[in-house]
Amino acid sequence: MAKEQVQVLNALDTAKTQWYHFTAIIVSGMGFFTDAYDLFCISLVTKLLGRIYYHVDGAADPGSLPPNVSAAVNGVAFVGTLSGQLFFGWLGDKMGRKKVYGMTLMLMVLASIASGLSFGSDAKTVMTTLCFFRFWLGFGIGGDYPLSATIMSEYSNKKTRGAFIAAVFAMQGFGILAGGVFGIIVSSVFMAKYDVPSYEVDPLGSTVPQADYLWRIILMVGALPAALTYYWRLKMPETARYTALVAKNMEKAAADMSKVMQLEIQAEPKKEDEQNSYGLFSKEFMNRHGLHLLGTTSTWFFLDIAFYSQNLFQKDIFSAIGWIPPAKTMNALEEVFRIARAQTLIALCSTVPGYWFTVAFIDTIGRFTIQLMGFFFMIVFMFALAIPYDHWTLKENRIGFVVIYSLTFFFANFGPNATTFVVPAEIFPARFRSTCHGISSASGKLGAIVGSFGFLYLAQNKDPSKTDAGYPAGIGVKNSLMVLGMVNVLGFVFTFLVPESKGRSLEEISGEQEEEVQETKA
Repeated sequence: MAKEQVQVLNALDTAKTQWYHFTAIIVSGMGFFTDAYDLFCISLVTKLLGRIYYHVDGAADPGSLPPNVSAAVNGVAFVGTLSGQLFFGWLGDKMGRKKVYGMTLMLMVLASIASGLSFGSDAKTVMTTLCFFRFWLGFGIGGDYPLSATIMSEYSNKKTRGAFIAAVFAMQGFGILAGGVFGIIVSSVFMAKYDVPSYEVDPLGSTVPQADYLWRIILMVGALPAALTYYWRLKMPETARYTALVAKNMEKAAADMSKVMQLEIQAEPKKEDEQNSYGLFSKEFMNRHGLHLLGTTSTWFFLDIAFYSQNLFQKDIFSAIGWIPPAKTMNALEEVFRIARAQTLIALCSTVPGYWFTVAFIDTIGRFTIQLMGFFFMIVFMFALAIPYDHWTLKENRIGFVVIYSLTFFFANFGPNATTFVVPAEIFPARFRSTCHGISSASGKLGAIVGSFGFLYLAQNKDPSKTDAGYPAGIGVKNSLMVLGMVNVLGFVFTFLVPESKGRSLEEISGEQEEEVQETKA
């Protein structure tokens, strides 16, 4: 049976890079483009929401979201994503990748539009409806993680599989970039039309009523790229590995791939249905893959604590080093423009290049080395920011701070941020692949929740009089960076549990070939 099986999968493994590979990257990547756009554009919008809905007459500074509201708006999408990763990951192994793939996309499109239409007459109802729709947006986005990775992994040839899966993930970089660029364009258009004074000069007049449209437009445009690829998603056939190894339909697998690869593949005879030898979380699974699953979940968890705590502090770091002037010296539209500009600069200089470095080198250096190297440099740069932190806060050292900050990001993306996404889609058997990827990515999102909210409180000033409105005193930015450095050390250590999957066929890595040989002998 091992020999019979191989033909259609072998054809995929040894295929030259063809047009269908690129179609698959674009179609799967558009989901990630939307994910990144949606998750990161909220940081452009939070300051504006504070000004519009939480304005206090006579206050020295513009309104800002109270801590619990800010945490809800930022966090509810993460909770949705985590739930979606587990649910759709499991469903992708039960129903097939393709069927579930269309559902997640539709959910993303509808929830993006709905979150821009959040309605209500007072702040509370607007925020509640926004949170409700962002939860469902996250739920759809969550499904995209295990499915995109699994589909790309199962479509790829073994020589360039790492680069293809990483390329899907790298579309996130473009999503972040698009969020920033679109923010700049829309806020510039609004600024040209409504020339209003800063908050200091006229607290009420500095936020034009039309600013309420601005955040809605930014959120709703996230639906566009996803909607555009919907048709192509429906046209993609089910992956041959699912059809052959899980649904056990050799003829269909051969027919589907013949069409896609424009190549004659012989259909193998239908075999009597054999029972797969072990189930998810069975003793046998734990023996074979237990440590691998611990490795993929723990490294993704530690990485995301560091990655998201930084990402969500971007605007605070920019304010601290003076890229974004004090809020009261700007009007509402200008503030959106400045935050968008700063985010775009960081994305252009460090985020986007890091992803593509991974794509370029992952199949030569290997996943393991890139992940270790990335964690190592993140540790170095975190401590380089933390230990002389007071030095970096001086005006003349600003540029140095931004350079090191960018390097941390660069090595997160040319490192564990990309590899933790690639590896779980390769090392588990086909019948658990999407579920195990879902579990690993959900563990990452748990880290993101810890990173975003734990550090929101931790990074507050030690002096209670200097904290942000409504927050208790924390341990300060310097100590927070120290803690993050230690988290990366843990990520470095746990990387040793994850096997290298470079250049081998999926069935060889996951041990499915051995299983089949044993079954045949039996």
